[in-house]
Amino acid sequence: MKALPAFGALLTASVLLVPTVSQAARFNSVSVPFADLNLATDGGATILEKRITNAARTVCEIEDSRDLDLASATSACRDQAVAGAQPAFHAALLEARNPSVTVGSAAIAIVAQ
Repeated sequence: MKALPAFGALLTASVLLVPTVSQAARFNSVSVPFADLNLATDGGATILEKRITNAARTVCEIEDSRDLDLASATSACRDQAVAGAQPAFHAALLEARNPSVTVGSAAIAIVAQ
């Protein structure tokens, strides 16, 4: 019976993600949902890490890869965005692997700095 609430959370996260991604260039942030993942497993954690990395690419989009200064700034932006998500990532893993800990969110905000 846990599948129904998990599906509802996934559906909600999916609906919320669409407008956030489409507005990422304007707001320089995106929400990364993880309600559909089992973070108690290494596989679930790896998928969430990949989602965070992809979200960092979205919020720190390079416009002209031939401009070395811009490419360097974009790389730094992505690194900072991933680093900024690490506390929420680790909190989500802790909650999944230790049921007595409650984080209360099923998404991680990735923000360009």
